[in-house]
Amino acid sequence: GDSVITVQLTEEDKVEDDVVFYLVFTGSTVQHCTSTRKINPGSLETISPGHDCCETVKVALCASREGHPVLVVAEESFQFVQDEAYDAAQFLATCAGNQQALNFTRFLDRSRPPAADVDFLDEKVALAFRHLKLPAEWNVLGADQSLTENIPRETLMHFAVRLGLLRLTWFLLQQPGGRGALSIHNNEGATPVSLALERGYQKLHQLLTEEGAREPDSWSTLSHTVHSGDYSVKHHRGLDVYLLTAES
Repeated sequence: GDSVITVQLTEEDKVEDDVVFYLVFTGSTVQHCTSTRKINPGSLETISPGHDCCETVKVALCASREGHPVLVVAEESFQFVQDEAYDAAQFLATCAGNQQALNFTRFLDRSRPPAADVDFLDEKVALAFRHLKLPAEWNVLGADQSLTENIPRETLMHFAVRLGLLRLTWFLLQQPGGRGALSIHNNEGATPVSLALERGYQKLHQLLTEEGAREPDSWSTLSHTVHSGDYSVKHHRGLDVYLLTAES
């Protein structure tokens, strides 16, 4: 998701200003509806939605005008493909509880990417994580539930906090084992909470320690998402377009 899509209108589709165009993406289990903005009389622009799997979906360009029925202007196929963010999210999901793999991720810490790259990584990987079909028994701490909090080990939460990934940390907190990971020490004696404090990640530390802390709505200039049951609405501030996603 989050790629810019440009729609070129034919001469006969260039209509009055009071006509509103939007795109409807229909997948096997999820449907998305995006608003558009007019660049000029013959071009529209919008943002592609993040999807729940790699598949080819049907996309319809619809036109709406007050007092008139909704018109399907054109239909096309649209393919969602696997990208690096999806690969990274899948890798991290399989890393839960795997000490060898989690220790390997610590190499990323040595190269410390610039803040802008961290924000981009956080946005993309957290978005991909939200759309992964995780097994019902998936846990932030891994499959071995017999391990106690007293056994030092790396966790996915250590990874997210170490890199300052605010959105991914929030996502993990909502998953089984997320809260339990906050009190687990790694081999250096650090918990995710102490790591956030040590590295000066104030917003992250606040997120981990404040009772009833809510998902930050200003962590990114790119977009903001509101979830409600099987629906979510996402606002892309850059293009000022909205995206409604519903499980179908």
